[in-house]
Amino acid sequence: MNLNTDRSYKCKDEELPVIFRLSLISLKRDLADFKAYSPKFGESYLAGYESEIASVEELLSPASETAEMKKITDRLHSGMDVLLNDVKHLEGYLKMAGSSIHLSNTDFGLSGLRKGINHTDPEKVLDCLKDVNKNVAKYKSELAEQGFTDLFQAKLLEVYTSLNTDRQLQYQILTNRKALVQSNVGILNKLYDRLTEILRTGKILYQGKDAVKLQEYTFTELVKRVGRGSKSTAGATVQPAMPSEK
Repeated sequence: MNLNTDRSYKCKDEELPVIFRLSLISLKRDLADFKAYSPKFGESYLAGYESEIASVEELLSPASETAEMKKITDRLHSGMDVLLNDVKHLEGYLKMAGSSIHLSNTDFGLSGLRKGINHTDPEKVLDCLKDVNKNVAKYKSELAEQGFTDLFQAKLLEVYTSLNTDRQLQYQILTNRKALVQSNVGILNKLYDRLTEILRTGKILYQGKDAVKLQEYTFTELVKRVGRGSKSTAGATVQPAMPSEK
């Protein structure tokens, strides 16, 4: 295990594989120029770089974990979606209860719960659903007079438990992966050093000759390209964050 925790690079860990892949594409295309400059840049150099990139990709985002995270995210989405109808029913019961329950939809937790569902925000959904379940228990008799059932209450509690369990699983996978990556920063630094060598050589070859290729061998430009790609896919999955205490 490599205990080096100082990063040589100035970008996010998860951006590195994409940056490496972009540079690999350029290197493959321009390999003849690189070989003409130095025999160091031969087929074995290219193959070694590609192999190391694959190892880093597996370290940062293993296929098995990626698949598991997608399954959990899909369950979270489904669990939140089914709550929309429950919110509507509870809002109806609350209105029917009138003055016997002196709480608005907002105070009951329903407005926040609806907002969390609509914004696909698991943390907000869990926080608000927790409040809703507390208020349901407190005003169960008044709600029951309007048609609220024990089965409905059990369903709300079950959904909360299920969502909270999946959120904790997401967090556990994420934190375990971060810990493993942190203990192997040396591997990332080593591959970044190779990237730096490729970019430096690319600048030697194309500075003042080919402005387009020069950009492809500029680290800051590669980081910008990764950032633009990330924005275009934002919101595709729930991003795990540290869960609040429940």
